[in-house]
Amino acid sequence: MSRTTVGVLALAALVLPLAAGCVSNESPATSSSGTATAPGRLTVSSTADACKVSATQAPSGNLTFSVKNDGSDVTEFYLLADDGLRVISEVENVGPGITRDLVVQVKPGSYFTACKPGMVGDGIRAAFTVTDSGVEVGPTGDTADQLKAAQTQYVAYVKDQVGALIAGTKEFAEAYKAGDDDKARALYATTRAHWERIEPVAESFGDLDPLTDAREADLEAGQKWSGWHYIEKDLWQPDAAANGGKKYTPLTDAQRTAAADQLVGYTQQLVDEVNKPDFTVEAFQIANGAKGLLDEVASSKVTGEEEIWSHTDLSDFQANVDGARVAYEGLQDVVQAKNPELATQLTDRFAAVDALLAKQGSIADGFTSYDKLSQEQVKALAAAVDALSEPLSQLTTTVTGS
Repeated sequence: MSRTTVGVLALAALVLPLAAGCVSNESPATSSSGTATAPGRLTVSSTADACKVSATQAPSGNLTFSVKNDGSDVTEFYLLADDGLRVISEVENVGPGITRDLVVQVKPGSYFTACKPGMVGDGIRAAFTVTDSGVEVGPTGDTADQLKAAQTQYVAYVKDQVGALIAGTKEFAEAYKAGDDDKARALYATTRAHWERIEPVAESFGDLDPLTDAREADLEAGQKWSGWHYIEKDLWQPDAAANGGKKYTPLTDAQRTAAADQLVGYTQQLVDEVNKPDFTVEAFQIANGAKGLLDEVASSKVTGEEEIWSHTDLSDFQANVDGARVAYEGLQDVVQAKNPELATQLTDRFAAVDALLAKQGSIADGFTSYDKLSQEQVKALAAAVDALSEPLSQLTTTVTGS
């Protein structure tokens, strides 16, 4: 999962309550009216107790938030809708001293900006206004038709994946409740692949992500653990040395049943959300989601931190790459028309990552256990991800014309 949990796609439910550490968004880069002095481009400084945006308002159209982490903990930045719940878009895993851009297309209206230092807690947010620039927001002509088709195709893909996810999750849960651990272990990675392929969508529905996909290392003080990794630990029980020096206590039958039923319930909530009549995903969100999936690979999959008990990280890795590739391929015609060289780069580098993964197995047949990879193999995978990440970072700006 993302260490955000953060949503990249709209029509989500992410609650970020107002934190006591909120500060004014005014800065030297802001005019007396609070409008960005360079329309469409804003800076964000995130620290442990502040989220300073260079302006409190900007004109409608393409906006670029240049997010710099001036703190000591990894952070993330959101643009939220006027209800403070729906995620318009986000940028995550911004390390100390690092600057990353978030590119969005926004219509006139009221929004909120939000930083989440440490990627835990309530976050720090402030009101943000988008004024009417008088310019139509979004693509026109043939490009608009191509992007509309891409959006329709991607929504269909998401619905297909959540359909497979709920079916697999129910089968997994029944095996686990029945004590058939061998079957549950066999189903674990292949079922989770459906979640990992659409992770940006799943993350956008707020609490569903931490409830379903939180790692033990991500838990806040007092937070009750649930979801995939809670059950993973019980299926691949660690010895005391890997469990903080304490002997692991297996879950009781009642605890197993509760954990399995919760997982199915949370997954069904995701299914219900994406099957609502008004669920949609805009083109810039598809593009941001593709990059978000690759960032997921770099931040947790290639490090082996996601599946620390089962070591099925390569399955998650492949699923994230699959999801990013599907997102890109829906937008490929637009990219090809605007930047043929970028289109060729992306196609070639997706193929290179897939080729390296194929040497270690497949989702259907199983991958090499991550702890069995050599240091050289891990380095090769990381290098391939880095090589793909650079051109993929240009996808949103190419699609939106920023």
